[in-house]
Amino acid sequence: MAQKKGGGSTRNGRDSKPKMLGVKSFGGQLINAGAIIVRQRGTKFHPGTNVGIGKDHTLFALVEGHVQFAVKGPLNKHTVSITTAA
Repeated sequence: MAQKKGGGSTRNGRDSKPKMLGVKSFGGQLINAGAIIVRQRGTKFHPGTNVGIGKDHTLFALVEGHVQFAVKGPLNKHTVSITTAA
């Protein structure tokens, strides 16, 4: 009996599913509380005011308002904040 499968089988025929990462809500856009702003691996974007961070580094809105991107601090960190219409 043959110890291998019949012809044509490939060993690298697997691929991972897409993870749908990236910016979901852009600067100036009005979003609701709980809406996802950025899905990311690691903290390319850091949470600012009224923005929470999940265990997979997803940034989400804590309040309803407009998305605002900024570069802050001596290390030029990219931050995301939500400004509320008061």
